[in-house]
Amino acid sequence: MNITVLTLFPDMFEGFKTNSIIKRALGKGVATFDAVNIRDYTLDKYGRTDTPPIGGGAGLVQKAQPIVDAIRANKKEGAHVILMSPRGKTFDQNMAKKFAKLDNLLIVCGHYEGVDERVNPYVDELVSIGDYILTGGEIPAMAISDAVIRLLDGAITSDSLEEESFDNNLLEYPQFTEPFDYEGQEVPAILYSGNHQAIAKWRRKQSLLLTRKHRPDLFNKLTLSKQDRKLLEEADSGLTPKWENEAIEKGKRFMHN
Repeated sequence: MNITVLTLFPDMFEGFKTNSIIKRALGKGVATFDAVNIRDYTLDKYGRTDTPPIGGGAGLVQKAQPIVDAIRANKKEGAHVILMSPRGKTFDQNMAKKFAKLDNLLIVCGHYEGVDERVNPYVDELVSIGDYILTGGEIPAMAISDAVIRLLDGAITSDSLEEESFDNNLLEYPQFTEPFDYEGQEVPAILYSGNHQAIAKWRRKQSLLLTRKHRPDLFNKLTLSKQDRKLLEEADSGLTPKWENEAIEKGKRFMHN
């Protein structure tokens, strides 16, 4: 797919394009990414793209003409155009999946005190990344681009995508690395058991518990299976079930060998 960002500060995206997963994805041709300078489209003789708001008020507002002309010049056929705006629907994983199915995504970054209201009819959707104030839409545009690109085939391994936070409204289970004991904090013995079925059940239980504790809003959206309810009942009882004890003991024997 192709992502095009319209911005007053295209240099902000150089680091984004040249590091980590995004760099590899772009290098493999999984996606293309362009940051286009809105200033290139202004008709103002002084090269300005902003002006004080009509009627008075603090700060500067981005003018409609440069943005609209930039949209017209860079909108590929069938492109979905979004404007970063506090009015917009909050970006989430479901929206990332929807955008990842597109061939072309065009993101318009606001800046300063906002954007001329007359830009809105030229975009398909208003999107926000949360209820807080940033200096512009560039960081939100990077966040959306990152979330979308990593979902594309070939960007990262499919195994890495299978169980991630926010998929199916669940937070991801705890992850651990060596050493076994770090400053008194030990890796759960069950993870050394080699019993993949027991490990999967344990991880599912941990995901359910973490989501219930930290994100009750997501937990309340879950449709719990019979096994999910049983796992939660086991956890709430304070007793370790037989299947888990057996896997833990096996893990302990492995660690001592």
